[in-house]
Amino acid sequence: MSVMQVFHQTTAAFALLATIATSSIANADDRTEPYSEPPITADDRQHWSFQPLKPAAVPELTDAQWCRNDVDRFVLHELSEEELQPQPQASRRTLIRRLSFDLTGLPPTPDEVEAFLQDSADDAGEELIDRLLASPHYGERWAQHWLDLARFAETDGFEHDKLRPEAWKYRDWVIKAFNDDMPYDDFLRQQIAGDELYPDDPLALTATRFCLSGPDMPDINLLDERRHTVLNELTSTVGEVVLALQIGCAQCHDHKYDPISQADFYRFRAIFEPALTLKKNKSLSALSETVPWRDTSHVMRRGDFRSPGAEIEANVMRVVSLPGYAFTPNASATTNGRRTALANWLVARDNPLTARVIVNRIWQHHFGVGLVTTPSDFGIMGQEPSHPELLDWLATSLINDGWSMKQLHRRIVNSATYRQRSRLPDDASNAQQSAWLKAIKADPQNELLSRFPRFRLEGEAIRDAMLTASGQINFKASGPGVRPPLPRELVSTLLKNQWTVTKDKAEHNRRSIYVFARRNLRYPIFEVFDRPSANASCSERSVSTTAPQSLHLLNSQFTMNTSKHMARMIREKTSDQHKQITAAFARTLSRPPTVDELADVEKLWEDQKATGADPLVHLCLSLFNCNEFVTVD
Repeated sequence: MSVMQVFHQTTAAFALLATIATSSIANADDRTEPYSEPPITADDRQHWSFQPLKPAAVPELTDAQWCRNDVDRFVLHELSEEELQPQPQASRRTLIRRLSFDLTGLPPTPDEVEAFLQDSADDAGEELIDRLLASPHYGERWAQHWLDLARFAETDGFEHDKLRPEAWKYRDWVIKAFNDDMPYDDFLRQQIAGDELYPDDPLALTATRFCLSGPDMPDINLLDERRHTVLNELTSTVGEVVLALQIGCAQCHDHKYDPISQADFYRFRAIFEPALTLKKNKSLSALSETVPWRDTSHVMRRGDFRSPGAEIEANVMRVVSLPGYAFTPNASATTNGRRTALANWLVARDNPLTARVIVNRIWQHHFGVGLVTTPSDFGIMGQEPSHPELLDWLATSLINDGWSMKQLHRRIVNSATYRQRSRLPDDASNAQQSAWLKAIKADPQNELLSRFPRFRLEGEAIRDAMLTASGQINFKASGPGVRPPLPRELVSTLLKNQWTVTKDKAEHNRRSIYVFARRNLRYPIFEVFDRPSANASCSERSVSTTAPQSLHLLNSQFTMNTSKHMARMIREKTSDQHKQITAAFARTLSRPPTVDELADVEKLWEDQKATGADPLVHLCLSLFNCNEFVTVD
């Protein structure tokens, strides 16, 4: 092809693009373009997630000896259908480590492990669970799961990543809500409409920061464009987090798969429009009502903020509502009442999604995956539940228990299903090995819950475990995010004042949830262990296996300093080599070394001494780097 042919083809291509662009602009200015909304049909409502909650009957079993509660009866019924057997209960040492990390994100101390092993009471496990749920560290652990959904950060993101000075108050509100066992219905209501429901409570206003926690560009030139973007992101997030519906797909066109029209999206968005007040160069904060609200709302054709189409009225998702439902906000002199009406609809007993969604999310964090493996998509493209009757039974129980999340935790972690072994013991009998291999073959993804799934700790829990094991952790709660030192090579890439190290060194060792959450820079250990960026709601973190993870745990200054501190602390308590080795294992792995491990460590010890190195420091470093430290059975 000649140069002139290329030139003529390129010119023609640019001309075509210009014609398309001109046509689009012309259409955007044509406000008479009709919009035809598809109706909601009976078939649309047949999808499992839009069906009303069905209070399932607990299965009757011929042999229920394994079961500890009704959760187990549902699970055992499904296993029996496939002629599979559940695993026996894990050891007490395994259970306390599993429960401690699961409920508080922290390892048990050696004294706590020993006390649990010595407690022969039948209800020792229940007492342990109650103690962990009553701990302030429970709220710190489970708040992080919610903050992932809420796309929480203390900065705006984008190019300038400007500081949001009071964003941390929302993080503290979430922690306190979990610790106080705030009923989930009120937990949601306050985040959607706290300022309307409790106008004299500043904490309720803080709760509405959930809606505006996403990324933003305060310096954008067009305020209308910024408003459009923020409202769309807010609306999409509420639909995704609370209802597990990808309603954001309907910003530009009717949803391709789910019965959600573009008008549905903008009706839902209109609920929030009176509460969003923007100022140039000022970061997002909490919601704030403009009363009375007289602006009209429109379907934005092709999702273009410059192209308002048909007028619409604020309303909820048609397919989720019972036929005949009327969205009726109760306006007053101080509020338009739209968000209160939405909040009440979200937690209404006949809403088929809200209870199912949160039950599934809590189950997911206990077992690695939910009963629905697409936790933020209960639509057509999502997966159907593996145990639909159990899901509905748990959702109904949650509502009947006053929406208590702690009670839901108790139901789950007190079950024999949760207490199963995650792997075969070394001394497993032939029958046990046979049952195990059969389950692995018939249930490779563990969808039937034929065993407990091992899980790798998140970066935050790994850091907290290292600080706890070395005796350095600072359990001070609340307040603005702290900024521990960063590696020099990372600091050199930052703009000025993007990470001003906190002056008080004691603050550097606070729990990971209190580490400053910058949207454009994740703290190194969090980043290598798959912390989400906070630019969008994250319902399920990736679990990667990469070289930087090993390199960070082996070579970072943080790991070396922590190893030295743990060695020094152990030496202060004993000079006996065997006791030092045993203490290092107890503080990191919650168990003593095996005979073979002890022999290997003693050889390492002599080799290190011969080279003039500190063997105890190297042992601590090795234990921090072993797979067992970052994995929970």
